[in-house]
Amino acid sequence: CQASIRQVNRMKLYIIKFAASPSAGRLEHVLDRAVSSLDIPVVTEYITSTEQFSDLADKGKLQSSRLIFAVETDISGINPEACKLLRYLRLKSIYPAAPCGDLPSVTAAAVNGRRDGAFSSDTADISSSGYGVLPDTENLILSGAAGGIIVDGQCDLFTKDLGRRLAFTANLAGCNFPGKPLAEATSDLRNFRVLAGIWQTDCYEAYVRSCTLLLQKVLNFRLPVQDHPSILAVHASNRRTSNSLALWEMTSAHLAGKADIEVISIRNGQLWDCRGCKYEECLHFGEKGDCFYGGVMVEKVYPAIVRSDVLVLICPNYNDSVSANMMAFINRLTAVFRARDFSRKRVYAVIVSGYSGGDIVAQQIIGAINMNKNLILPGNFALMTTANDPGEALDLPGIKAQTAAFARRILIDGAG
Repeated sequence: CQASIRQVNRMKLYIIKFAASPSAGRLEHVLDRAVSSLDIPVVTEYITSTEQFSDLADKGKLQSSRLIFAVETDISGINPEACKLLRYLRLKSIYPAAPCGDLPSVTAAAVNGRRDGAFSSDTADISSSGYGVLPDTENLILSGAAGGIIVDGQCDLFTKDLGRRLAFTANLAGCNFPGKPLAEATSDLRNFRVLAGIWQTDCYEAYVRSCTLLLQKVLNFRLPVQDHPSILAVHASNRRTSNSLALWEMTSAHLAGKADIEVISIRNGQLWDCRGCKYEECLHFGEKGDCFYGGVMVEKVYPAIVRSDVLVLICPNYNDSVSANMMAFINRLTAVFRARDFSRKRVYAVIVSGYSGGDIVAQQIIGAINMNKNLILPGNFALMTTANDPGEALDLPGIKAQTAAFARRILIDGAG
């Protein structure tokens, strides 16, 4: 009886393990070490193919689950099975109700609908937004799940790139990610030198420890309860011309009375970018809520982000990147980040592209704010669309429903 009780209390962890061909064997060994080092009772189930993953996902078994995406890349930085998984997740985020076997045909129908100029109700959701952010995201295949990512490379490049792609794509499918959800290992493990020095060990053991801590973080992850969240929205836009800011204002109207909202513009005045102070100097200023370069970051942004539960970045696509002022804002967060715990704060984004590339901006935000600055990445974190002329975004088909759903997600994610 006691054994049965213990079994019931054991958490389940799905490990999506895609080895390279040929495999160096390092990822498998590190995973074995990390799992055996866990201080949490856990049952592990390994998934080694996209077909196995899709079979579980299509049956709803991966919703509210705990997932580790563990991928080994070959010397070209590619893993073919991971590419198959990315394709499956992207298609399911667009067509959440379609069985896996029907995805090729439904995709062909969407393309033909565009070519013929006649969109069905299925293709309308895709055509009305930049990527197809659907109003109903509660039933996506990874809704409620929490994930972490391990990328083990046989070369010195592409590990972080694959990690960001996996995070963005799984997030589109509804997966939440805690702050710092990526453990990446380049071929020679030199990227672990700093941690190895801090932990007084070698690079290999630092890699193992990083993976162990990541597994524990994912197993323990829960979205923090924030019934009446404090929201900080940051932008560097012109209110008269910005589609991104217009969509946020449409969204925030649905949050009125249900959240405390503070909007800070970093467009006006001079915002100095980070100049790379020494770590000790940056920490010294950060502990005082200060920064050597002062200005609006110290006077307004630092106090606001410290008291906020939610950070919303309003980001037009500038040359397939966030704007210069927004990048400076992200860089300057380092001082306060080093002195404060951001792990219970959530990040969202409103991204409007004049042509295309919203996914590139979203991945930039994921890398900088979730993977670096330790904020939570809630499922379907970004409202993305395409609009060029001022005010055009407000007239997009279905945009009112999308902004309402985006506001609802912000509130639901904080409801616990």
